[in-house]
Amino acid sequence: MGLDPQCSAIIEAAAAAGGSPLQASDHRVARQAYEASTAAYIHATDDLHSVEDRSIAGADGNELAIRIYTPVSAASVMGVAIFFHGGGWVIGSLESHDHVCRHLAHGAGCIVVAVDYRLAPEHKFPAGLNDCLAAARWVAENAAAIGGDPARLAVVGDSAGGNLAASTALILRDEDKRIQLRLQALIYPAVDFTADTASKDDNGEGYLLTRQATEHFAELYLPDRATRSDPRASPQLARHHTDLPRAWIQTAEFDPLRDEGRIYAETLAKAGVAVEYKCYAGMVHGFARMGAKIDQGVVALDHVAGALRSAFAG
Repeated sequence: MGLDPQCSAIIEAAAAAGGSPLQASDHRVARQAYEASTAAYIHATDDLHSVEDRSIAGADGNELAIRIYTPVSAASVMGVAIFFHGGGWVIGSLESHDHVCRHLAHGAGCIVVAVDYRLAPEHKFPAGLNDCLAAARWVAENAAAIGGDPARLAVVGDSAGGNLAASTALILRDEDKRIQLRLQALIYPAVDFTADTASKDDNGEGYLLTRQATEHFAELYLPDRATRSDPRASPQLARHHTDLPRAWIQTAEFDPLRDEGRIYAETLAKAGVAVEYKCYAGMVHGFARMGAKIDQGVVALDHVAGALRSAFAG
């Protein structure tokens, strides 16, 4: 079907404005532009019971901000989805994905805990990942206190957040057996910094996220190139993928990262993990947070919410 017309309109608007925020060479400029672009993408979401900002201890004694979204629900105890935002490990925030988390909390009928992990280049790998792990462990220990069920936990993330979610699932499997995740929901994830895929060649220019931008983010997050083959950074390269939680993986047709998500889904399936995979035709990277402009963005989030409901059932 080719590129979706709604995606084409966003690409044209970005070009007219001087380029996608993802292409800015100065990470501080990219952060500001990314946050500013959010307003245009916020779709209407339903009311929640509460939205609460808290601070918890991060991985290195730092203060780590989280945001807890609690839906209006008849259930006295709910599943909890731990959400890691996208943005190349360099940009993005609680605010840039606030509408995404609100949608998921309402749609899945679960608590969502969004994590404001530390960003590169000020905090390089593995600082952000360590914060995500600290948050996951905090949720497991404090789920009951926030109305959640510690036996019904999931990790969710888009793009860089999908990378962090996949890595968190692997590390918890190996290091913290008491935490049993029900689901890892990975939205167009980056999972292999060493990969040279066809989608990077086919979609590396002209679709918001460019191949050059992915490399720039990698240099800021992983300036030591040897760390790119560390399985904590590239979960595709883990020694094995058995005994992981079921996975829901989404990709976009016109995304440089498309093949990474597909290959990871295949890897998990070969390891015996229950996997559902969907590539959204005509879509570009980042579409799931663009619901006000791209109809399929809301559809994709509904699919994630459905996967969470299914994982938390029973």
